Amino acid sequence: MQIATIAIFVAAYLAIALEHPLGINKSASALFGAGLLWTVYALSGHDHSAVIHELDQSVAAAAQIIFFLMGAMIIVEVIDAHDGFEIITSQIRTNRLTVLLWQVGLVTFFLSAVLDNLTTTIVMLSLVRKLLSERKDRLIFAANIVIAANAGGAWSPIGDVTTTMLWIGGQITSLAILQGLFLASFVNLLVPLALMTRQLRGQTFRVSVDAEPVTSSPAAAFERKLVFSLGIGILTLVPAFKAVTGLPPFMGILFGLGLLWVTSEIVHRHKDQDAKQRLTLVNALTRIDLSAVMFFLGILLAVATLEHAGLLAALAKWLDQVVGRQDIIVLLLGLLSAVVDNVPLVAASMGMYSLALYPPDSFLWHFIAYCAGTGGSILIIGSAAGVAAMGIERIDFFWYVRRISLLALVGYGAGAAVYIAQFKLLY
Repeated sequence: MQIATIAIFVAAYLAIALEHPLGINKSASALFGAGLLWTVYALSGHDHSAVIHELDQSVAAAAQIIFFLMGAMIIVEVIDAHDGFEIITSQIRTNRLTVLLWQVGLVTFFLSAVLDNLTTTIVMLSLVRKLLSERKDRLIFAANIVIAANAGGAWSPIGDVTTTMLWIGGQITSLAILQGLFLASFVNLLVPLALMTRQLRGQTFRVSVDAEPVTSSPAAAFERKLVFSLGIGILTLVPAFKAVTGLPPFMGILFGLGLLWVTSEIVHRHKDQDAKQRLTLVNALTRIDLSAVMFFLGILLAVATLEHAGLLAALAKWLDQVVGRQDIIVLLLGLLSAVVDNVPLVAASMGMYSLALYPPDSFLWHFIAYCAGTGGSILIIGSAAGVAAMGIERIDFFWYVRRISLLALVGYGAGAAVYIAQFKLLY
């Protein structure tokens, strides 16, 4: 059964990677692979009630991420429909791509630590789409955003789902992770950013302008500011909502979405149907990329079978026996997170190493947070931020491998070296 499970997962992964040569949408491959994996797992002799319980757990975990993703995408679409990002784009004072690349990278890095890497990626990609009309430029910027978002999320307890898992599990504390991983994460961004700058040196751009006005209403400017402020405020305050209520982030994003929806209905209630059609959340629902959502769902459910089958835990134990060195093992786990979702990898690591042997904020837990958080940037499907970017900008898997993967790998190694050196100097 384990051999069949591995073979199916590898085949599904290859189908996703070869989407364009095969002519099969990656979402179809992901969903088919997930369905086939669960079918094989259910027919492999396991207790039926136990399989159903595991599936329920996997669906619940995936649903939380999907609901959060959809809520964030809808909020961003509503802001975009009101030309809300013009508030930011109107402040751009450069026509040099290299300067803009650094501005976007640094804003993404710090914003990701406050929000989370997925939401930040969606927001910043929407901003770039408003700024750049050339697709080849947007692809480079999208890759920059993915690397910056993952790097920014790694040094914050709320910036990435894996650091949040470690934070909730007691493996790390908020202040220690901020102090311990900031420099390494920043280097992880700076190295590929500097290398990307060489590709764009000397190039200029013109801001992409939407030819159609949002609305002829004299209150358009007020509506734009209101929706932008409320939308960004909702996204920013989701971590605070979780901290205060203890409820999962998806509940905060849905609550905020409801608030934005009610506000939008009130603001536009006196307009005729044609005038407000584009501005409503109902219209935003039709504009989000459901194909990307289905792809993400398929990936999550497919990886869940590997976790329940014990393959990820077995891999972690095998690495411990064969490799032995803790830093090398974690580096390999980070590289693996570029292929396999980092959430079950971190979950397996949390189950493998006890807090009795490795107390909170020890080298192991911080290094896992860094490697799992940033290793996913090496491949476009290695992180939620990458998956979102892949869907929004239609990034080809092999384009990313050819143009970005090596840059991300160099940044990953540089940041890891910085953290190891920093730990040896300070501890």
